[in-house]
Amino acid sequence: MNIRLLKPNENCPLELLLLADPSRQLVEEYLKRGQCYVAEIEHQIVGVYVLLPTRPETIEVVNIAVAEVMHGKGIGRQLVIHAIETARSQGYKTLEIGTGNSSIGQLALYQKCGFRIVGVDLDFFVRHNYLEEIYENGIQCRDMIRMSQDL
Repeated sequence: MNIRLLKPNENCPLELLLLADPSRQLVEEYLKRGQCYVAEIEHQIVGVYVLLPTRPETIEVVNIAVAEVMHGKGIGRQLVIHAIETARSQGYKTLEIGTGNSSIGQLALYQKCGFRIVGVDLDFFVRHNYLEEIYENGIQCRDMIRMSQDL
């Protein structure tokens, strides 16, 4: 697998990004300011993540997604590790990531990769431009679990 920065003239894998964040408006907004990285296997994009500088010395993974047919193959973990290494190599001191309260697998993965819970943004997914309620694992996704790690 090869993970690389999306080329300037290349279309972003919007359908993949919408798997992780169903708000097209939010995705398009942070893509304008962020760095989009794609994971490829045999010239097929199978994963994506977006890094967005938020404050001095701080950058955030604002979206990370793996094609559904590729789940369970360790691609998500490789994307998270790549994001950590990329942020560190760019001189950032803190890497942040957020996920829904219902995203049990993601919460476990991020903690295994060194992130710690630093806060909860109550009702984030209720307040922000989501046309339909989001459910995962039989749980309504309402709150953003904010996580961080020092680099």
